[in-house]
Amino acid sequence: MSAWLALVVSWALTAWLASDHSPIRLHDAPNARSLHQRPTPRTGGLAIIAGIVVGWSALAWRSGMPEWLPPVAIAAALVAIVSFLDDLLDLSPAIRLPAHLLAAAIVVAGGALPPWGAIAGVLLLAWMLNLYNFMDGMDGFAGGMSVAGFLALAWAGWQAGDASFAIVAGVVAGASAGFLFFNFPPARIFMGDVGSATLGLLAGALSWQGWRTGLFPWWFPLLAFSPFVVDATVTLVRRILRCERIWQAHRCHYYQRLVLSGWSHRRTVLAEYGLMLAAGGSAEWLLSHQTWAGWIIGCWVLIYGLLALAVEGKAHDVRA
Repeated sequence: MSAWLALVVSWALTAWLASDHSPIRLHDAPNARSLHQRPTPRTGGLAIIAGIVVGWSALAWRSGMPEWLPPVAIAAALVAIVSFLDDLLDLSPAIRLPAHLLAAAIVVAGGALPPWGAIAGVLLLAWMLNLYNFMDGMDGFAGGMSVAGFLALAWAGWQAGDASFAIVAGVVAGASAGFLFFNFPPARIFMGDVGSATLGLLAGALSWQGWRTGLFPWWFPLLAFSPFVVDATVTLVRRILRCERIWQAHRCHYYQRLVLSGWSHRRTVLAEYGLMLAAGGSAEWLLSHQTWAGWIIGCWVLIYGLLALAVEGKAHDVRA
């Protein structure tokens, strides 16, 4: 019920924010590095956050809030505020990054870890937050990953017997689905940094919580969110090796290169949805067949390698 409530609230607010009656006039204008062609509102993340707040509040009212959730909510609120200011004012990375690290530290602080483990956890969560932001560059993409990824987390929590965790993750999936109605190509609205950064923080935080409490092994969320994790990580490493300014916007991600090679937004995002469902489905299957984990993960490494080569070849043909 909480997830459906989040979906309805998010849907209604997204429709309002995408309309001419929206009280917030904040648009994403096309530039040399973007894939869209006309100014588009980028306030949809506010509707996603509102849906999450309502859904989590309904959970707290009905059965009480899980004790681990308040720090996650505080961290998400910090990221949302800073990211909305970034949408408005284009904040410097020198302001955004400390806020991201602080939010990640709030999530990790309750884990009673050794110093090296806490530092690693903070860095991983900060990276998850930022990679989600990096990957939010195509109609329907980040919203679709949120629906698929958080549904996978919800199902894993339910299977492990933690109904509260399942509902918390399901609420995020529901709020993302409400927004996706208006973001699927051709998008009428974008989620903006306030949406993508907050969803990235929540993806990392719930993955951390599920692993820390033994609901699923470490590889489960990495595989479920691998369409984002692999593309963003490989692209970052490539740009570092080329000595590029990694904090600047670009069009080097594999999904961006597919669009630039001639694929439509709709075709590209539908192909990505198939990849998301395959990755999430195999992750769920592995939870009950963990002796196969090494083999299946190895297969996914091969699959992503072959997909990268295919995109490289297509991009090369276009340049030629």
